[in-house]
Amino acid sequence: MRQRLCELIGTFFLVLTIGTTVLGQAPLAPLAIGGVLMVMVYAGGHISGAHYNPAVTLAVFIRGRITAGDAAGYLGAQLLGGALGALGVRWIIDPGKITALSFSGQELGAALLSELLFTLALAYVVLNVATSKSHPDNSFYGLAIGFTVMAGATAVGGISGGAFNPAVAFAGALMGLFSWSAIWVHLLAELAGAAIAAAAFLALNPDDRGTEPLPEGAADPAAGESALRAG
Repeated sequence: MRQRLCELIGTFFLVLTIGTTVLGQAPLAPLAIGGVLMVMVYAGGHISGAHYNPAVTLAVFIRGRITAGDAAGYLGAQLLGGALGALGVRWIIDPGKITALSFSGQELGAALLSELLFTLALAYVVLNVATSKSHPDNSFYGLAIGFTVMAGATAVGGISGGAFNPAVAFAGALMGLFSWSAIWVHLLAELAGAAIAAAAFLALNPDDRGTEPLPEGAADPAAGESALRAG
């Protein structure tokens, strides 16, 4: 339950920051979003692995770091955290009339490709900086993950909404930012991007498979899961 509560808290603050900065039209929204993800990754990495994203959880599952049962528990916690974050945003911000983002024609293909590529980038970075044996003692994993999201939000936020996260897409629909009829675009692209990232990681790291723990003292957030269970 500690891992799931950690996932709920991290996803809550991620969605809260996304909603308040976007609906409040904050000029530095991408920086705030990447920053809150970074600090939440550092805060919860040793407890749950700090996924805060069903797509990242899928990638970590395919990579072999967590079980199917753990992945399902993480998914539930992330969706609940996102829903609570959306509720918090609606209490804090009164943006008036909101035009939900939807896609048609060429916009649909652009949104699909944008979400797929930057979710792929995010999951690929997480797997390499936070679960790889080659980085057992690093302190930069949170920065790398946060800056990936910041870069994606800046680059394609105006095209696809810059979710890169099914829990964020779900919460965005609850807040009225995304059209419910178009949410499949985010879900399909993000889950596909995560699966491709996991396949790429395994192809490039053939000796780095399975759920075996990293060396003692590793900075790998996912290693925190094994350590907690062992304790």
